[in-house]
Amino acid sequence: MSWDYEVVVVGGGPVGVAALALLGQAGISAIGIERESSMWPQARAVHFDGETLRAFQALGLGEQAMARCKPMTDFRMENEARETLFSHPTGKLGIQAWHDDVMFHQPDIEVLLRSEVDRQAGVSLRSGSTLTDLEHIADGVRCVVTDAEGSTETLTARWVIAADGATSTVRRLLDVRTESLGSDDPWLVVDGLLDGEPDISGDMVFLGHYSRPALWVRLPGKRVRMEFKVMPDDDPQEITTAAAIERISHGVLPTDRFTPDRAAIYTFRARVAERWRAGNVFLAGDAAHQAPPLFGQGLCAGMRDVANLIWKLSLVSRGLADVDLLDTYESERRPHAHYWVEQAATMAGILQTTDRKTAEHRDAYVRANPGASAPPSPALGPGLHTAELNDSAGRLSLQPRLSDGTRFDDLVGVRFLVAAPEDMIAGLSPQLQGALTGDGETVVLTDPETFSDLLASVNGKAVVLRPDRYVLGVADTCEELGLLLELVPTLKAALAPAVQAAPLPQ
Repeated sequence: MSWDYEVVVVGGGPVGVAALALLGQAGISAIGIERESSMWPQARAVHFDGETLRAFQALGLGEQAMARCKPMTDFRMENEARETLFSHPTGKLGIQAWHDDVMFHQPDIEVLLRSEVDRQAGVSLRSGSTLTDLEHIADGVRCVVTDAEGSTETLTARWVIAADGATSTVRRLLDVRTESLGSDDPWLVVDGLLDGEPDISGDMVFLGHYSRPALWVRLPGKRVRMEFKVMPDDDPQEITTAAAIERISHGVLPTDRFTPDRAAIYTFRARVAERWRAGNVFLAGDAAHQAPPLFGQGLCAGMRDVANLIWKLSLVSRGLADVDLLDTYESERRPHAHYWVEQAATMAGILQTTDRKTAEHRDAYVRANPGASAPPSPALGPGLHTAELNDSAGRLSLQPRLSDGTRFDDLVGVRFLVAAPEDMIAGLSPQLQGALTGDGETVVLTDPETFSDLLASVNGKAVVLRPDRYVLGVADTCEELGLLLELVPTLKAALAPAVQAAPLPQ
């Protein structure tokens, strides 16, 4: 069938635009539909982790993104008495070969991503247009789009990626419900410029004040953010005034030194969509999951979504993988995102209690369990990996730095990687060796100096990585490596004729 585009991306926020950039990089024709006529000028997300910077690196934008960020040096939590309950130093390079935690001003990152979309052939972003309806057709999706003047147009696509936010039109049209993992809580979010040094220490501080829970974040340059729980007797109009902001911030944001960009009340929710796929439509970003901003994983999770999905779309689009590969998007990503939403909801409950006795019990617990404030990253849910056989499989790999300073991913590109000593490659069947040699989607490295750190991290003699840098599996023998390689979609396709031609056992 012929479509107007292979992919329609609904939503022109950072997740949608990142999806367009990745689609352009993969050579997939796509158009983005964004209802706003111009880019949203204010910040929403403010935090990236090393994995997200690695995703920018895959687009060739790693250094440019980092130049717009500020490494976070520490975060801590204090109680009503201003006692620090825990403190963690940050700001160091992590195992992703980028800083583990960085702060940014979202419009700066969106400009970078939109510029990349403009540079890519075959993809574009149409602003001032709204998706009003969609329906599945044979092997695709029909989208009805209305522009700012009210003119209606129908677009067809093989696939739709819905990155249209927490109030997703696509999710509503598909009648996809969301699972609630916590309470809905109104918070006042205040962004702006602060002159001089702040009267608070730390780059990110959870203010566990039972009189009014709050959060402090220091951003690049003079930019800062504070978030305050809205209390039952607050006047919504008064609390957004400069005088009220100075009062409830205990002078951290004084009227004579703080210039607000925004002061607005939002409802923080903990939600996960019950389905992430309906036919050829995929939910991503806030359309699929929303979390209270306690671990800074909201936008990070959205970037993981599109990084997971688009290499799979690319292989299926080019006929290099069976369409059932796309089933692994939801099965892998939903449990991973669910974990972070649940963790954020739990931390929100810990942080935002307004009962003195409960806060005292919380303070005692946090002092005794400081590690609870930094939960470990989970593995993917079931999918294209062998987590049932090895603890490293289904998890993000580390990114080594080579002796000349090159980051490992720049050597490999957005492809599968087989890192194994020469004797293990030589021990593979002739069919597998031939398939590896002819597969442009898989890189084979046999120099131990290049990948020794990678192998040490997974405690194996060989490892297979996916294009999104998650570990497909680990092997200690030629036989184990051969079984892993048969899971690689492009190799599986190349081996199929040989398998069919093999003689039947007598």
